Amino acid sequence: MAACDPALPTPGGLVLAPFRALRYVADDGPDLAARTAPPYDVIDAAGVTALETTHPHNVVRLILPRDTDEHSPDSRYGRAGQTLREWIATGVLRLDDAAALYVYEEVHGDHIQRGLVGAVALADPDAGIILPHENTMAGPVADRLALTVSTGANLEPIFLLYSGGGLTSQLVAATVVTRPLLTTTTDDGVSHRIWALTDPDELASIAGDLYERRAVIADGHHRYATYRRYQADRHAAGDGAGPWDFGLAFLADARVSGPAVHAIHRVVAGLDVAQAARRAAAAFSVTQLDGEPDPTGVTLLDALAEAGTDGHAFVITDGRTAFLLSDPDPALLAQVLPADRSAAFRGLDVTVAHLVLITTVWGLADTEDVVGYRHDATTAIAAAAQAGGTALLLNPTPAADVAAVAAAGERMPRKSTLFTPKPRSGLLIRPLDGPSPG
Repeated sequence: MAACDPALPTPGGLVLAPFRALRYVADDGPDLAARTAPPYDVIDAAGVTALETTHPHNVVRLILPRDTDEHSPDSRYGRAGQTLREWIATGVLRLDDAAALYVYEEVHGDHIQRGLVGAVALADPDAGIILPHENTMAGPVADRLALTVSTGANLEPIFLLYSGGGLTSQLVAATVVTRPLLTTTTDDGVSHRIWALTDPDELASIAGDLYERRAVIADGHHRYATYRRYQADRHAAGDGAGPWDFGLAFLADARVSGPAVHAIHRVVAGLDVAQAARRAAAAFSVTQLDGEPDPTGVTLLDALAEAGTDGHAFVITDGRTAFLLSDPDPALLAQVLPADRSAAFRGLDVTVAHLVLITTVWGLADTEDVVGYRHDATTAIAAAAQAGGTALLLNPTPAADVAAVAAAGERMPRKSTLFTPKPRSGLLIRPLDGPSPG
């Protein structure tokens, strides 16, 4: 591993510091929900328009601002900064009186996710404190950096996971039986409740419990890279230590009340399913599944989950015919999977899908113009049917496997996991022009 950057401060452990949040001055319930949004990277152009119409103060105007000058494509960043300052000046947003760690609970159906929102001390991945599991691209980081500079704020939290129970989880569980600071239910059916922890003894206990732990980035790799880039820029400018040494984060105990983990499915538009099955037969056991596939993919995913209990398994379909691929050739796995990578990496279904099935067996370039991605089976099957191609359905990657790959200092193939529910944008904003956390 490369050495950490000596020019930047590196915490000795996992630090989640209290901060004063900017929050909407709005009634709980529908009025507050109408001002929030999903994370920026799951909103398409139609989604931006829809969110803008829900409320004139919807946070999408900050996280995905529109261009205001066709001759200056970067004008959207300046517009976001102007909008944020206007909302603060006119009382749309107000700064909390005291710094706090915020207990954040999300409930969707039978699933309950709880954790803390705070300012996490930034650390180089080589420090082994905050571990990424996916690579980042320069474009999204540059985009988020320009937005950070213009707004002077962390507008959305990254999503961190740790494991093991402990005092922090006990305090979170004790807090959620008290009256919340705010509560609302968003249009995706997720209910959100937030509490503020300000008691010095409780905050000290949490700090001591978390310090020796390490966290894995579940979601927000580009935002975390942006935090560190902004930090480096401020230090390079001679600004020294400051709020830029921390970034807004939601931290959940994966073992106690963490997220649900879903697969992200693949779509190969240029390969019809019959040809895909014929090629796969050279390396996998291929079984045609009976009947026409359910367009929702539920029955296919059930068959896939059952087959996956015994090893690597995939389902391919074009919406009319479906095949189960299982029992990959051990000799081919040994030949293709890189021996210099960890057992955790080599054991992932997504690794086998990309390196063995897509690249070696199907002989395709593993690029985004060849292999597309869908967050659910329904849209993956529909996309394959429309293109005359093949949907490749995967089982979800267990959170423990994600953590194992990250702990080995490695990165998973892109778009490997989908953690839900994601923290809602707009409930808590962290300004960067105040005093340092802690």
